[in-house]
Amino acid sequence: MKVLCLGGAGRICRESALDLVQFSDFEEITIGDFDEKAGREVVAWLDDPRVNFKKVDVKDRAAAVKIMKDYDIVMDGTTITLNGLSTACIAEAGCHGINLNGFGEEYPYDPLFRKHGRTHVPGFGMTPGTTDMMAKYAIDRLDTVDTVRISHGAFRPIAFSPSITETTSYEYDPKLPGRVVYEDGTFVQVPPFARPLDVELPAPYGTHPQYIIPHSETKTVAAYLEEQGKQARLIEVRGTWPPQNMRLVRALYDWGILRNDKIRIAGVEIGIMDAVSAYLMQYPVGQETELYGYALHIDITGTKGGKKLRYLLTHTHPASDGSIAGWEKLRAYTRCVGIPMAIATVLIAKGKVKRTGVVVPEFAFDPEEIFRELEKRQILIHIGVTNL
Repeated sequence: MKVLCLGGAGRICRESALDLVQFSDFEEITIGDFDEKAGREVVAWLDDPRVNFKKVDVKDRAAAVKIMKDYDIVMDGTTITLNGLSTACIAEAGCHGINLNGFGEEYPYDPLFRKHGRTHVPGFGMTPGTTDMMAKYAIDRLDTVDTVRISHGAFRPIAFSPSITETTSYEYDPKLPGRVVYEDGTFVQVPPFARPLDVELPAPYGTHPQYIIPHSETKTVAAYLEEQGKQARLIEVRGTWPPQNMRLVRALYDWGILRNDKIRIAGVEIGIMDAVSAYLMQYPVGQETELYGYALHIDITGTKGGKKLRYLLTHTHPASDGSIAGWEKLRAYTRCVGIPMAIATVLIAKGKVKRTGVVVPEFAFDPEEIFRELEKRQILIHIGVTNL
């Protein structure tokens, strides 16, 4: 089998590629990226005879499709704004696909994936992805479901890469239509910083106020519940970044900067948020943070055999303090995101996913299989059940 790691020179997707080198039996692992210099640096870093590089530009659809046709699956680590283009190429090439983001650009290509008998999983990293598996685990063990609250803390610099800078602006865009909660059978639109809730994350991350974010779990969990003949009263997805990041984003929102209105500087027109992003990308203030890593918190209530239960699932990983090789500082974050995508890539390639088309995580994978694979990589899922 052959895999194309699209956007493989990125800080997260290179961790996915490393996991494939360490744990998969792919015969060929290609780093596909527009940035040839960075891509070849990743090939040298991986140092494995199965790994090579190809320059891929998804904006040149014909050329990208021609390259992709040689692969069984494309593991797509490109940015949110490129996911529509990248998914179009993957679908036309007739291979399996998976990406990190899952913000909805993939769904128009469902008929084409079905036509080719192929599977594309939109959004499989930490969140969405691992969170979907944690929610599914609890849902499958309850007769009825009342509330689903999915939360996470992503502890990373605000602008360590272009895609992360883009994600920050995207998720708190005041005009974004996808920021919804599921309430009493209806998806309800909410503004940025809606419904604050203090969430206690596993050590060392602590308790932080979290707000509704536009991640796909709200809709995919609702769809899975419907297929299982269950309906939650409430589904909410929240998230947070390091406190200083959140203070900055809140100020940018309050001052209207996130709207990215056009301004003129020395006769040059530029979006004000584009200017802020460029600053954060070029100076240490946007490249560093005090605490690195990821923390998931899934809180689901319902009934089993007439008893009211609460499932609380959390996740931990090796410390970022340098005590565990390979998990130092930012890599504690990037590995948490990249490794789940690699695990899912292998499962799709091996034919473990029986559905074709664009298949959301809940319909694609067995949570316990994902948890076992994560444990091999020192990423642990903790499950607690209490009576209410």
